[in-house]
Formats: sequence, structure tokens, C-alpha cells
Amino acid sequence: MNLRQVFVSVLLFGVAGLLLFMYLQAWIEGQHTESGKKLQQETINQDFSLEPPGMPRKAAWRRSAPVGFSSREMAVSSSRHRQGRADPFSVVAASSGSRLPEQQKTSESPLSWFRGVYLPPALHPLNKTFIKGDEWQDIDSIQEKRRAFLQDFCKTYNSRKKLQTHLVHLVSRIYVEDRHKVLYCEVPKAGCSNWKRVLMVLSGLAASANNISHDDVHYGKHLRKLDSYDLKGIYTRLNTYTKFIFVRDPMERLVSAFRDKFEHPNSYYHPVFGKAIIKKYRHNADEEALKTGSGVKFKEFIQYLLDSHRPVGMDIHWEQVSKLCYPCLINYDFIGRFETLEEDANYFLQLVGAPAHLKFPKFKDRHSSDERTSAEVVRQYLKELSKEERQLTYDFYHLDYLMFNYTSPLV
Repeated sequence: MNLRQVFVSVLLFGVAGLLLFMYLQAWIEGQHTESGKKLQQETINQDFSLEPPGMPRKAAWRRSAPVGFSSREMAVSSSRHRQGRADPFSVVAASSGSRLPEQQKTSESPLSWFRGVYLPPALHPLNKTFIKGDEWQDIDSIQEKRRAFLQDFCKTYNSRKKLQTHLVHLVSRIYVEDRHKVLYCEVPKAGCSNWKRVLMVLSGLAASANNISHDDVHYGKHLRKLDSYDLKGIYTRLNTYTKFIFVRDPMERLVSAFRDKFEHPNSYYHPVFGKAIIKKYRHNADEEALKTGSGVKFKEFIQYLLDSHRPVGMDIHWEQVSKLCYPCLINYDFIGRFETLEEDANYFLQLVGAPAHLKFPKFKDRHSSDERTSAEVVRQYLKELSKEERQLTYDFYHLDYLMFNYTSPLV
């Protein structure tokens, strides 16, 4: 065998070895990926029930509507049923889609986030050991009605199909305070800044909520979120801690977010959201507006909100509560309202045994000289929209209106 033949043989052997190595590597990676998918799916299937292993699955829930739904809401639902659509999850999608131009149709209904999810265990009675006297009776009665209403809603609007999202994602907005064993799901523009101040005082990080700056609250990283724990830590806290949420009329929350982020100087929302909104929705925009992103009009903001092809993504300040806190997957023990913030908050602090001196702060976190966003303020902003835009905006938050029994606006 001459030198040329030896060289060719060695080269062929090397190529064959390389091909074999590549094949084996691809096979190993394929097995690893398949195993990872199975493990993840097993985790998802276990996680979504929010029940300890071994607990029996609940029977399919009845399909009657919760007490308290408005005649308008039930009329919409009934009309869909008469058309042969038994699934109430179709109500919002059909309502908004029928009036939405093709380029504006949303890619998925917010209701699809809850389609077919197993309900968590039944609500536990609130531990009222720390409540003294009868001054809280009225607030307690209202609280029980809110809890029952949301539970009935979720029983009615859930089905049995699994939702393909990991548990860690569901709890990513929940803050943990271990001393008093509470979990708080943050809803921006519903008192969240002051609630985080209160959590810092409860955890011993500060002596008073009044002395904590806005930057410390939002950028200090002093509070821990539930998704930072392992699965066992998440389960343990979900099943044993007092979980609470504070919500707000969706339209008021939306207008409050717009006023805060777009009507005042802002080094993030103007260049990131403002520039993109003006570029896409303002005809003949001047160079200064395109450069700074300042001066976004409410109508332009709503066009962005309703556009399925938004130039920038969603933001927690105007995201639906149903997608921030998943109230039909996580049974919140306490449901507060921004409209009765001080009374609800101080009652909750009594429930969890907070120090007697700790009261919920009354001050406005930012832009204290501005008029608070009220129903009347909202009406003034809605005048800038067409009737169709008002209806579509309501449709966008329709699930939040239903879940927390807010009165439907006159659009």
C-alpha cells in the first residue's frame, strides 16, 4: 500500500468517525430533550392543580352563572348559548372580534388563559384570631361576599383541560413576607407602591412606611418574589400563607396608568413606548415627537392597546389582572378594592396580626398635586374615543369586570 492509499484510508476513517460522533451526539441530545419535555409536562400537570400530591381531582363544575352577574352580561352569554356555543369562554372573544378590523384582531382571547384549568382547593375560612371587637363586621361581610363571588365565577368559567404554562410563571408577580406568612400579588395602579412599603415594614426592613422612597420600593430589590423559591417552597406558601390581592375598576386603572406614564416626564415610557406609539398611530408626526416620544394622546394609546400587532409589547401597568395574578388558579384569601383601599387594607393588617401602630399609608406615591383618577376623570378621557373604541376597550378588560363584579361602563 503506497503513501497515497494510506492517506486516503486514514481520511475516510476520520470522516466515518466524525459522522458517527455527530450521529451519537444528535441521538443523545434528542433523548435528553424528550426526557426534559416529559419531566416538564409532569411538572406542569402536577403544578397546575395547586394541590398536594395525592389529592383527588375535582368533579367538573356546574355551568350556571354566578349570582350577581348583570342582565347585560347574561344576555350576551345566553345569546351565544342559543347559537350553539355552550362554552362561556367564547363570549369575550366573539364580542370583541365581531367589531374589530382584521388587522386589529387579538391573537387570543384573555379567557383562553383559563380554559380548562383544574380549580385549586376550596377557599379556607379566614383566620380571625387577631380581630378584636366588632368594628370590622361590615368590612368582613363585604369581604366574604367578594370571596364567594370570585369562587362562583371561577367554578362556572373553568373547564377540565390543562393549561400549558408553568407554575413558576403564574406566581411571578407575587411578593412574599415570611414573618406574617402573607403573599401579595402586585396589581399596578391599585395601591401597589404603598403595599410594598407595608410589606417592608412587616418584614422588619423599615420602621415606618412613610420613610421609604419610591426608588427603594420599586428598584431596591428588598422584597422576595414567590418564583424565586423552589417548587416545594412555592407549594408550601401557596397552601399555608394568606394570599391577598387589591384590584381596581379597569377603566380607572387604565386611565391612571396613562396619566402617570405619558403625561409626566418619564425616561423609560416615553422613549420606549411613546416613540413607537407616535410613529405608528400619528399621521404627519413632527420630528420632535418622533425623537422624544413625549405627548402621546389617549386615543393613540388606546389604538396601541387594541392592536394585535403592537409595535411594543404589553406592560404590567395596563395588563389585565386576570393575566397578572391568575385569580381562578390561585385562590386569594383576601380581595381588596382600591375604591375602599384604606378600610380594606387596615382590616387585612388586623387579620394577619400586624403591629398595632402599622396603618396603611394615605399619601399618594407620585404626582401628589394631580387630581386622583376618579370616575369623572375617566369620563373626560373616554370622550376622546369613538363609541367603537370605548366598546373594544371595555371588551379588552371584560374578564376583569366579571371576575371582580365591577359595574359595566356605559359605552
